[in-house]
Amino acid sequence: MDSEPPVEMYFFPFVGGGHQIPMIDTARVFAAHGAKSTILSTTLSNALRFCNSIHRDQTHNRLISIHVLDLPNDAVPPDTSMSAAPFTDTSVFKQPLRHFLTQHPPDCIVIDVFHRWASDVIDSLGIRRIVFNGNGFFSRCVMQNVGKFAPQEKVGSDSEPFVVPGLPDRVELTKSQLPVFARNKSGPDKFGQLEDKSFGVVVNSFYELESKYVDYFKKDLGKKAWGIGPVSLCNRDEADKVERGQAASVDEEKLKWCLDWLDSQEPDSVVYISFGSLARLSYKQLIEIAHGVVNSTNCFVWVVGKVSENDGQSHEDEENWLLDFEKRMRESERGVVIRGWAPQILMLEHKAVGGFVSHCGWNSTVESVCAGVPMITWPLSAEQFSNEKLITDVLGIGVQVGSKEWASWNMERKEVIGREKVEAAVRKVVGGGDEAVEMRKRARDLAEKAKKAVEEGGSSYAEVDALISELRSLKKN
Repeated sequence: MDSEPPVEMYFFPFVGGGHQIPMIDTARVFAAHGAKSTILSTTLSNALRFCNSIHRDQTHNRLISIHVLDLPNDAVPPDTSMSAAPFTDTSVFKQPLRHFLTQHPPDCIVIDVFHRWASDVIDSLGIRRIVFNGNGFFSRCVMQNVGKFAPQEKVGSDSEPFVVPGLPDRVELTKSQLPVFARNKSGPDKFGQLEDKSFGVVVNSFYELESKYVDYFKKDLGKKAWGIGPVSLCNRDEADKVERGQAASVDEEKLKWCLDWLDSQEPDSVVYISFGSLARLSYKQLIEIAHGVVNSTNCFVWVVGKVSENDGQSHEDEENWLLDFEKRMRESERGVVIRGWAPQILMLEHKAVGGFVSHCGWNSTVESVCAGVPMITWPLSAEQFSNEKLITDVLGIGVQVGSKEWASWNMERKEVIGREKVEAAVRKVVGGGDEAVEMRKRARDLAEKAKKAVEEGGSSYAEVDALISELRSLKKN
């Protein structure tokens, strides 16, 4: 067996929106299992952002590398604009990919679902194509049945609840919590078609987290899939955790102060707040969050991302208020406000962190599960409202803050969650009451199961090996 050439797999991540980070981790997981993994990038500058972790893997004799596609000098890579890139379909990008794959055909290529434009090239060359979506099994089952049964068309208003038919659990949503394109019956599901015509899908999840929905997805919906996560657990070195997803500019001094400050806090006493890399909240909403978390009396670490200014108004007063708030919190050592990026895995794993105010993006959800940290759920877009139902209603490891409005990251958001709701949700999760104790117990039990899933003998470990074995057997034929 050892003398056989390794299975060769390519990984083509989409840049942005939490897609690239788990895809890089996925490539590293397969390399750790003996596959020869090559990560395709559209620009050298982007490849440099994750090359250190790849180099560290190479020093452990893992067969992993990065290849930058040879795009024309004037080409804008199809992964630089979240609003347009997923639907780009032009030959200027296809030809370099075709040339490389023709010269160096792999046993399979794992592509992000947003690289739909690449599927024709891959399929025409007879290369096995596996799709990476970035979601879990639960949300896929929910959206599949919403599309199939259209329960949202039977309600009288956007705020009237409906039950998604056919699922193992009672899952209740409102029309306002669905993506705009899913609120009414429309044309064919192009992303679904991309999966259906593929060799299968890899999912960043593990069986013990959503077992009923893994079975439903594979058996009832007839999908071929491998649950290989949580892939974030491949980041075991401190350097990997610090650099994972790191932005170009980081306030190193504030970051060090923040980690030292966390060391001085009581276990499970700090709430960590982050809405991911794309979310844009209004100044009005940020101020409500500030008041709510302060009124909860808990200490906090708040990663403030980009701010929405779609209303065209001047926000100098609000920005000054936030800057003053940031200064007052640091001076009083009540909390830390970080602008931009923070090493989320390190934050969540810290013993002082007892709750996570999150937009329920799947990466953040899985990372919180791995750290055993219960959540205050605040979904905004994508499949996040479905993820919220898994967290709060099915797993019982979170409390809803009351978000009801789905809006894309670049849309103006009408809804503002008041400080009272923020305070109440934080107190429920980090306040130390019986409900918080039970949630934390369930969250920590899932964290143990997550770690076991990726170890030898675990469910995800076996799924990775199963896919490699299937590709190896097909390689012989």
